Amino acid sequence: MLQNLSIQNFVIVDHIDLHFKSGFTVLTGETGAGKSILIDALELVLGRRADTSQIRHGCKRAEITAQFDVSTLPALQEWLMDNALEDEAGICLLRKVMESGGRSRNFINGHPATLQQLRTIGEWLVDIHGQHAHQLLMHNHKQSELLDSWAGESALSREVASAYRHWQDLCQQRLEWEQHSEQSLYEHESLTRQFHELSTLNFIPEEWENLQTEHNRLTHTASLLETAQFSLESLSENETAVLTQLNTIITRLHGQASIDSTLEPLCSQLQSAQIQLQETVYELKRYLQHLDIDPQRLEETEARIAAIHGAARKHRTTPEMLPDLLETTRQRLDVLGNITSSDALMEAEKSARSHFENLAGKLSLARQRAADQLSDLVTEAMQTLAIAGGCFKAALIPVPTGNLHGMEQIEFQVSAHRDLPLRPLGKVASGGELSRISLAIQVITSKAGTVPTLIFDEVDTGIGGRIAEIVGKLLQQLGKTRQVLSITHLPQVAAKGDQHWRVSKTPGSENDSLPASHISELETAARIEEIARMLGGEELTAATRRHAAEMLGYDEQNKRA
Repeated sequence: MLQNLSIQNFVIVDHIDLHFKSGFTVLTGETGAGKSILIDALELVLGRRADTSQIRHGCKRAEITAQFDVSTLPALQEWLMDNALEDEAGICLLRKVMESGGRSRNFINGHPATLQQLRTIGEWLVDIHGQHAHQLLMHNHKQSELLDSWAGESALSREVASAYRHWQDLCQQRLEWEQHSEQSLYEHESLTRQFHELSTLNFIPEEWENLQTEHNRLTHTASLLETAQFSLESLSENETAVLTQLNTIITRLHGQASIDSTLEPLCSQLQSAQIQLQETVYELKRYLQHLDIDPQRLEETEARIAAIHGAARKHRTTPEMLPDLLETTRQRLDVLGNITSSDALMEAEKSARSHFENLAGKLSLARQRAADQLSDLVTEAMQTLAIAGGCFKAALIPVPTGNLHGMEQIEFQVSAHRDLPLRPLGKVASGGELSRISLAIQVITSKAGTVPTLIFDEVDTGIGGRIAEIVGKLLQQLGKTRQVLSITHLPQVAAKGDQHWRVSKTPGSENDSLPASHISELETAARIEEIARMLGGEELTAATRRHAAEMLGYDEQNKRA
């Protein structure tokens, strides 16, 4: 239930704090006073996209806060908990801040939230019936939504739509396959050969560098052997070997060091060089032991390099890119593998169609039961709304091939007289009849819903007199089980409210030249004056006031009868 609504700097509202009660609340006021601003503000805080033009002129930002009691909505409480947005007191506090620069921020119980999260919550909390609801009822999709909601099968309806889309997607894939099957099969065969060749090659990027290094070494083995042997002989194995001469030098210097001690450091340096040269000799010997001319290995390496080069040329790429080409080929084959079998496609399409028809069949049964009930109730309501003898029917027109809405099209049909045939609602109902039938449908379907707060925004347009009084009684009766708010211009409806608020617009002041909208709750005397104004305009007479008091059920002492 809506408990509080705070609006700041919104359109012509500077600041309003409203505290709501249960039951049936009416809002009245002159045209242009701002009656619909409350609806606009609620729609924004419930997820409608913001518009900076709605910020009060001269203000930097507008702010709207709505507080709801959700203690009787366990499903919503669970959703809030799952999204870490819960409030321990069973309260749901929604807040929207709109800045003149275009930025808009949303909050749920103090936590930042998305528009979609606000919309999700809104479906649980408030059901708004706008001024043009009767016009929306002219559209078959809206009639389907309303009947499915009345049947309590909105979720099943969404499943049906999803199943239909999936079936049609598979149908489209099959048609495309039939149109391009030869090309797809050719591509699949070509890529299969390519994948086999590249897989058999078993090539990885690291191998290419190693192959080039090894090939270069095998190609120059003879010169490498010659150079290594020459180095080894020069260092240690011929008569003038470097190590032999170095040993001679160290011996002579060491012998003279006893005469001149300054030669000792030189001896030490030469000895270090001798050790390093000896290590080099050992490494050269090991190198020569492993360096053999291997024509067979050279031939194998050259063949491997040629195979890699050949594959790269064939597929118009570089050796280094062959592994990437293999992966791309594999991915494309995975895609083609799903569409190159007409049998598989047809089987998947058949299964999707069967799933859709199964869900749609369940929805059809639920719709038929709901359509019969709704038809009887609206027909009964028409008799009390001055359409005596009229008949209403929620017709289910079969659609053999099915569509997003199931296996039938919903069409609201009406007959204004028992001797006239049923025809589509928009083609036979006059403006006044359409408004009355629309209101009856909205009130009846709202009774079956679970949304705790219902708002009717001038849905009584086009009716008056005794019919208006009946409509007021319908809304009053609905208010016994739900919180109902109605913006109305009819005194007969306003007189049935449990609470009465008046919306007025005051001119600007010295501090603020802009006009401002205000809402005040009316007590006995003020309410009589407002009903009298709605009955007779600005020039009120004693008779008009007596009539207003009678409509409100007050006796001469202005006490409730």
